[in-house]
Amino acid sequence: MALYKHGNHLIHSKDVAFDATYTPGTATPHSGIYRCTGCGDEIASNAGNPLPSQNHKQHGVSQGAIRWQLLVYAQQQA
Repeated sequence: MALYKHGNHLIHSKDVAFDATYTPGTATPHSGIYRCTGCGDEIASNAGNPLPSQNHKQHGVSQGAIRWQLLVYAQQQA
């Protein structure tokens, strides 16, 4: 689970970007922190870079396939 200290730097959002899941190797759609829905591992990835592959951490049968879901969306100031 992602940790934070200064909650005043985070904004709660219901953006649909947080609902999608992605397979390993998919180009990261938004820079931020992604969580594997099977094992709970978290990674940081920049937009356009491929999400980690099957070998990020081997899953047991009970964990299912590796699927990445956006946890924290990193926004840049315009």
